[in-house]
Amino acid sequence: MREQPDTQRLSVGAWTKRCYFAGRAVMDATLRPYDLGSTQWYVLWYLANNGPSVQRDLARALELERATLSGIVATLVRKELVEQSSSGEDQRQRLLRLTAAGEGLWRQLPDLSFIHEAAFGDADETELATTIRVLKSATERLQNLLRKDLSK
Repeated sequence: MREQPDTQRLSVGAWTKRCYFAGRAVMDATLRPYDLGSTQWYVLWYLANNGPSVQRDLARALELERATLSGIVATLVRKELVEQSSSGEDQRQRLLRLTAAGEGLWRQLPDLSFIHEAAFGDADETELATTIRVLKSATERLQNLLRKDLSK
């Protein structure tokens, strides 16, 4: 029988993952009454804050796989929250925009900043800045490593 890991000794990566999943669970629970998941919320957030977007650009901005985003967009289109049309530049590209129903729902959604406040509200600003700097740097190094491995 495998022993459970000692949570006091988990790596920074494990704690980052646990924090992410806990925050996402709170987000999903908050959005459930609106029949939205967290990734659907991110798509609506992007369109509400940036206006219409080509689906390819949205995938890059949200760092989502094309197939994942396609499924999410299809669901949001089915719910009549997002409309999808051909882009004027390239008929193969899909332009996404919020519908009137999507804009209405966006205005009704709760402010999710309480999640950040609950997680980090009492954190020392200097420690939080250090945490962000360390995680950003680690992420960039891992992304560079991945790009280097892919180019071989």
